Amino acid sequence: MSEKVSLLIKNGLVVTMDSKRRVLSEGYVAIDDNKIVDVGKGDPGGKYSAEEVIDARGCVVTPGFICAHTHLYGALLRASTWFAVIDPPTDFQQNLQRIWWPMDEAMNYEDAYASALIASLEFARTGTTLFKDTFSGPNAIEGVLDHIAKAVREVGIRGFIAFEATERHSREEGLRGLKENERFIAKHNADPNALVKGVFSLHASFTVSDELMRKTRELANKYKARITIHTAEGLIDVYHNIERYGKRPIERFRDVGLLGPDLIVVHAVHLIDDEIKLIKEYDAKVAHNPMSNMLNAVGVPKIPYMIELGITVGLGNDGYIFDVFENMRAAYLLHKVNLRDPRVMPPLKVIEMATVDAAKLLGVEDEVGSLEPGKKADVVIIKPEYTPTPVNENTVYGHLVNTFNGRDVWAVIVNGKIIVKERKVLTVDFEKAMEYVHKVAEKLWDRMITKKEYQVEYLRL
Repeated sequence: MSEKVSLLIKNGLVVTMDSKRRVLSEGYVAIDDNKIVDVGKGDPGGKYSAEEVIDARGCVVTPGFICAHTHLYGALLRASTWFAVIDPPTDFQQNLQRIWWPMDEAMNYEDAYASALIASLEFARTGTTLFKDTFSGPNAIEGVLDHIAKAVREVGIRGFIAFEATERHSREEGLRGLKENERFIAKHNADPNALVKGVFSLHASFTVSDELMRKTRELANKYKARITIHTAEGLIDVYHNIERYGKRPIERFRDVGLLGPDLIVVHAVHLIDDEIKLIKEYDAKVAHNPMSNMLNAVGVPKIPYMIELGITVGLGNDGYIFDVFENMRAAYLLHKVNLRDPRVMPPLKVIEMATVDAAKLLGVEDEVGSLEPGKKADVVIIKPEYTPTPVNENTVYGHLVNTFNGRDVWAVIVNGKIIVKERKVLTVDFEKAMEYVHKVAEKLWDRMITKKEYQVEYLRL
């Protein structure tokens, strides 16, 4: 007698990303409700009676991809008219002062919702099923995470979201951001079925006091939640810590008690080897954002060295390009040219950074990141429009990094529910959503342009 399941995907090239990194030609994935119940090779025959069957012949079936760090609201900055009215930034600090901080000042609750909507749609259409986001906006703090979560749920993907607590203006502003994170985490994180949960987020050590770091650590311990902080993205971060505290960023994290297995160190561009070894010692995690690092011209972090030490590194986009395939390709190439060594960053490692390693970074490696029985049914089906060479169990990793792109994503399943099929989003009217978001973006840009003065100073902590 056949076992009843809700969905059966068969005849695909299944990239499991399990502990043995099995790739199954003519493989199948059986899903019931929101869980994977079986992954196997060959025709399952009469083993399963499915409510819906997807024939994935000619397709590659992978786990849902995971973005280790993003800013959903960065989607509204793409090609903004704001860039035409400012002096081009010459370094990272001017990027913050002339681009990001004025945008933060102008953001409101509708902007937060609209940006989360369009970014989540772009994630869904290109195969990312889980992300970790931080939002920043001093005029939209209390309750803003509810607006972001609403958009993410409407699209139907998973997310860890946070307000980026900062004391850029005042100590009180930092506490308000921290409380918003606590409110959302207390409300949602204990629910095992919640698609959207919270993490604690701190902007960066040059805009955050020791006191706020300690309070964040206390709450993270209380709620067993992750902490994320931008670290050594630009040299301003390093110089600030040395000038004010006589310590480098990771040393300061250690001394205030922030460093630990639940800390996500974002960027880590300007860390020295001693700091990297501290990250390893405390089992902290690193979110690597290669395309953003290139865009902001901040430098190249020592990711191959971190991986060699056994540090968990996940792949993020920092709110720039939301197509995971572009980000994988950037990570694959950047370190080769930086080290002048074509052997570094093999395709499999890059794919791990966007699946199993990113899941471990977020503390959900027992739930997602691979196709295995008992895990949540987050699955991507890729149907490439064109492949110059055969796609099989021996070549698929190379094709995932070198050939495929987000437009090749044919179907996306999250929590057992099909949210993209035949390259179309099923949960939200994409055309209407895009029209709405365009109007919101134009209003945001107008507010930024008509603002009489830019935010260029911050509280010197």
